[in-house]
Amino acid sequence: MDGNLDPHLKQEEEKVEVKLRPEKLAEFIGQQKLKEQMDIFLRAAKSRGESLDHVLFYGPPGLGKTTLAFLIAREMGGSIKITSGPALARAGDLASILTGLKKGDFLFIDEIHRLNKIVEETLYSAMEDYCLDIVLGKGPSAKTVRLKLQKFTIVGATTRIGLVSGPMRDRFGYVQQLDFYDDEPLSHIVIRTAAVLGVKIDPEAAAEIARRSRGTPRVANRLLRRVRDYAQINQAHPGQTQWSALTKTEQDSQPVITLKHVRESLSLLGVDESGLSDADRKYLEVVKLQYGGGPVGVENIAAALTEDVGTITEVYEPFLMKKGLVKRTPRGRVVS
Repeated sequence: MDGNLDPHLKQEEEKVEVKLRPEKLAEFIGQQKLKEQMDIFLRAAKSRGESLDHVLFYGPPGLGKTTLAFLIAREMGGSIKITSGPALARAGDLASILTGLKKGDFLFIDEIHRLNKIVEETLYSAMEDYCLDIVLGKGPSAKTVRLKLQKFTIVGATTRIGLVSGPMRDRFGYVQQLDFYDDEPLSHIVIRTAAVLGVKIDPEAAAEIARRSRGTPRVANRLLRRVRDYAQINQAHPGQTQWSALTKTEQDSQPVITLKHVRESLSLLGVDESGLSDADRKYLEVVKLQYGGGPVGVENIAAALTEDVGTITEVYEPFLMKKGLVKRTPRGRVVS
């Protein structure tokens, strides 16, 4: 789960995610309704020779918001710059980025719900009028200079749409939700990722990984890489756990991932048949055993798990709620 990754491992995972991203919107697997809508919007904007309206993607982490931002920029033939809400601490930070954008370029703002209020208000005129008002000086001698900007497109992404202010949401021409994936498209993603990684996988093994992936492509790809490691070590040498003990020829041999490899490796990782991890089960045990099944406030759960509230609400709970295991009530969380 994202909230529990070592920083170095997370950086490595992000590099692999970039490698695995599709090159065209048509190659993007899943989210079929969203793809059909975006295809219409993109074709219409290109036929008019205009920049695409601003786009806001929202939904749980790992569903492809960043990937879609790259794809629509590529489809429109524009370059894309990347930043995040917390990184834009001052209006000057935003101004330096916006003034460098050319006509048809894209600016991707991840975690847009975390924008500084002053930066957000500065962004309003840039999104609507493609102008940037800069205040020079202080006190009575201060004056405002209006800079004209090229027509660009902002693609925002958030896991918490409720924290995006109404005025900000209203300035996006397209607001699109990404939902959890079904098992079938996830299975196709696993097979595609295996091909990119250069490993072979049996269809039933891919389907098993998909079932345990929490409806999230990022999780599916991560589990596949861990299963690949297990298969590479155990295929020709059952019980062998030390990579250094294998010869170079054995290390270079291409693993074939079977259903047996998937079940054994994911059992070792603590991922059960429903996709619940040890952290999920600990969450459920805390609410059930320590608080009698609830209701209990999320702050108390976070303290018991030694996690921050954001990780609980954004990483743990969405999947548990989708599975019908947890309910959010006005009085707190309840295990159903």
